[in-house]
Amino acid sequence: MKCKEISRREFLNKAAGVIGLPYVVSSSALGANGPVPSSRTTMGFIGVGGMGTNNMRAFLNQPGVQVVAVCDVVKASNEYGHWYKKGWQGPWFGREPARKIVDDHYARKNRSGEYKDCTAYRDFREVLRRDDIDAVCITTPDQWHAIPAIMAAEAGKHIYCEKPLSLTVTEGRAMVEAVRRYGVVFQTGTQRRSSQQYRFICELVRNGRIGRLKKVVTTVGPNNKEAPPSDWQPMPVPEWLDYDMWLGPAPWAPYHKSRCLYTFRFGLDYSGGQTTNLGAHEIDIAQWANGTDDTGPVEFEDLGGEFPADGLFSTVTKVDFRARYANGVELTCRTQTDDLLRFEGTDGWIQLLKGRLTCKPESVTTSVIAPDEIHLYKSNDHHGNFIDCVKEHREPAAPVEVGHRSVTICHLGNIAMTLKCKLRWDPQNECIIDNEQANRMLARTMRSPWHL
Repeated sequence: MKCKEISRREFLNKAAGVIGLPYVVSSSALGANGPVPSSRTTMGFIGVGGMGTNNMRAFLNQPGVQVVAVCDVVKASNEYGHWYKKGWQGPWFGREPARKIVDDHYARKNRSGEYKDCTAYRDFREVLRRDDIDAVCITTPDQWHAIPAIMAAEAGKHIYCEKPLSLTVTEGRAMVEAVRRYGVVFQTGTQRRSSQQYRFICELVRNGRIGRLKKVVTTVGPNNKEAPPSDWQPMPVPEWLDYDMWLGPAPWAPYHKSRCLYTFRFGLDYSGGQTTNLGAHEIDIAQWANGTDDTGPVEFEDLGGEFPADGLFSTVTKVDFRARYANGVELTCRTQTDDLLRFEGTDGWIQLLKGRLTCKPESVTTSVIAPDEIHLYKSNDHHGNFIDCVKEHREPAAPVEVGHRSVTICHLGNIAMTLKCKLRWDPQNECIIDNEQANRMLARTMRSPWHL
């Protein structure tokens, strides 16, 4: 199969169908192309589990931010495993604990010591219908990134969306086009784009401190949860969970506690596994250092990726693939216990292993980037950068195209490992050349009534 080139107008016409149930566009969309009218940015939070609550706390501490709404299909639960904090009393996460965190935060700042103006919702569409919300933070399972983000863009809401950006390549491109069409600010939650250390490494590579870049080695950690036995049995749906809404566009499946909450990471209907979960960070930095934020590799090859034979968990258990860019740079991604990111050039190498930076020649570590050299986007606070960009209506550190291109590499790596083959990729038209089976894996059918 040859790639069929389509115009941006044709794609927008197709993407315009991204809507779930009946929905009213907020009047705030009319002002989406300019700065917010006041110094206060009002926010709603869609998904307040472990990472969602962490994001909410980070935004609560940003000057000028007012949190007015939280949303989750979980009312309140203490089953979030590794997010447990010693000393926490009562249910740990969900919409009601999140609402209490917000109210308590503002109550401490009020003379009366009271505050009850944060509203908790089960359905994210209720948040998007509110005209008084400027921005939303989406921290949901991956199957629930595209639809809320696109509907938020249609409603004129600025968006902070956790990585990995999308569940599929097609969903990611639809998110990009919606953000562009409605002119909203979008920040991908790849926080390393706001790290001084990673920025410095990328500037060293981009400015030729190790010569011409030849190879990038990225690694992802192994699965950090044990799968249920292969003869697992369905469980009753707990009263605190709206399970049908949790599944959303994913295929219907019987409830088991290891399907939901944090362990959604290990089900292919909801996630790309550690390839997309952790690879979204590592490969994003590889893209930054290679200067390929608006494109990607042209070839992908399985090097021995492994998947479980059966059971509830279905994502890759051993990541191992290689990609090659048009400029000749080779990128590998593999499962490794030690967190390693390595750049190899014609004149030396730079690596970050367990947070420790080493280089050859050693003088590279003390190198100074001159004023006339390449200086990359500077941000030292990912959440704060998003708020600043909302107020000034400018591009953030990790815009939607950047997030899309990085996770596309992860998706294509998963496809190559699944099919045990080599793929040729057209990054301009975003299709796989001469492989119809692989091309069909760029998108997935959504469960009614949700659709793309």
